[in-house]
Amino acid sequence: MNALAKPSLAALLLLPLTLGACETLDSINPFSDSKAPPKEDVSTLPPEELYSRGVDALNRGNDSTASTQFDTLEQNYPYSPWAVNAQLMEGYADYKQQHYTDAIGTLDRFIQLHPSHRDIAYAYYLRALCYYEQIADIQRDQKGTQEAMGALQEVVNRFPDTAYGRDARLKIDLCRDHLAGKEMEIGRWYENQHLYTAALGRFQRVVDDFQTTNHVPEALHRLTEIYLKLGLVNEARRTASVLGYNYPGSPWYEDSYNQLVADGLVKDQTPPSQRPGFISRTWNSIF
Repeated sequence: MNALAKPSLAALLLLPLTLGACETLDSINPFSDSKAPPKEDVSTLPPEELYSRGVDALNRGNDSTASTQFDTLEQNYPYSPWAVNAQLMEGYADYKQQHYTDAIGTLDRFIQLHPSHRDIAYAYYLRALCYYEQIADIQRDQKGTQEAMGALQEVVNRFPDTAYGRDARLKIDLCRDHLAGKEMEIGRWYENQHLYTAALGRFQRVVDDFQTTNHVPEALHRLTEIYLKLGLVNEARRTASVLGYNYPGSPWYEDSYNQLVADGLVKDQTPPSQRPGFISRTWNSIF
């Protein structure tokens, strides 16, 4: 990134006003001989100049201009070696503008046309980021999360030992946590509607399919809670024990334990967090 001297904010704010005022006075002055300079035809510029201008625009934060320069280079010099890098840079410029659909299309073409390019790992990673940035909150459909996971997994599979692969693994874990959160939200809604069978299915899926996420303790607690509502005592005891064994310090375990106490299913009524060695004592008191 080149170090560029930046004008003051005040100067930047005043400059458009000054230029605009001059243009207006000239336009209404019948005696003015000034003429607007002819618009530059960038398509006539050599490819290296277009590429340099695109990079300079990116460095200045003018991503739209950069995208235009790179696209012009590709359109006018498709067989130039500069066009290859320009395609990848255009994808990056579109990504920065949050034009994710355009960026994905550009990166897909780059990947198809240049599978052995030295920056192919980055192209796959940038493409995955385009999907990742579009993940919706858990109140909405999670198709985008599934697409992001697929694109990120492709990065891991192809480039497992790179920085891109390592970061993709972390983002996959975040995607899984997001999907588990969606299951929890639906399960809680079913439970509030007294649709217990449907709720059990959602909470059990979190326990079975998303074991590494931080939603599992609550899922086990919700399962215990519903089993108690349905009078399934043995299932409630067993699930609470799994919760206590794997997450002994979790407040969800304490809630489940207190519910078992309230139903007379636990002998020791001291809250787990207040008892030394409470894991083994809990097992003995529940069974």
